[in-house]
Amino acid sequence: MNGKVCVITGGANGIGRCIAETFYAAGASVIFADTDADHGAKLAARLPGSVFVHGDVSEEPVLFNIARIVKARYGCVDVLINNACVSRKGILSGCSYEDFDYVLRLGVVAPYRLTMLLRDLFAPGASIVNLSSTRALMSQPDTESYSAAKGGVLALTHALAASLAGKVRVNAISPGWIDTGRFHEDGYVATFSVGDLKQHPAGRVGAPEDIAAMAAFLCGPEASFITGQNFIVDGGMTRNMIYHGDGGWQYQPEESDV
Repeated sequence: MNGKVCVITGGANGIGRCIAETFYAAGASVIFADTDADHGAKLAARLPGSVFVHGDVSEEPVLFNIARIVKARYGCVDVLINNACVSRKGILSGCSYEDFDYVLRLGVVAPYRLTMLLRDLFAPGASIVNLSSTRALMSQPDTESYSAAKGGVLALTHALAASLAGKVRVNAISPGWIDTGRFHEDGYVATFSVGDLKQHPAGRVGAPEDIAAMAAFLCGPEASFITGQNFIVDGGMTRNMIYHGDGGWQYQPEESDV
């Protein structure tokens, strides 16, 4: 990453912050955007020379501002990490039209529009990594807004990979359960049950570093033959088939379901 220019949305906390710190430590120039002004300013202070753009990337003027800063300060971009997204739950919680629309604008429209704005600035060998989720492929009740956005990210990924072929490689990462607590609050201490750990074939809950490492690989020269792909990083959870009574697991239905 030495000398590379890296743009990250949703970079002040969680997985985005870990990616920003990882790429910065590897020598990249980091520009990150977030709505969290306090944590964004603190991270920028810890990463001297980085650029923090305060704003909501669901709003087009914020995207224009990011592109303007990249062009004026660096003249090119090597890496775009589209990470920003939130959940506004779903149909069981009465997720409104406005809330559902907001999540899609943040999670799907913003990556598309920012890619378009940066299109002429991508340097040779540039790479885009879109953060999807295993929730694009499997669901719990009341998750429609987030699941729909993350599913849209997967479709956007292979579409952009085709459109930008020969100029920019575009891939997606779908994290599973990633404990991001350390990248939200100082002094955070994780507590997991044996079941939390053992349900993962890898034997543990994921860490933001697991995702940052995959992002770094996908943006590096070793991945030059990889584009249009989705990489599931979930400790094997989505491959772990469990039925009622299997492995000590018991399904306990709600009384209303009986």
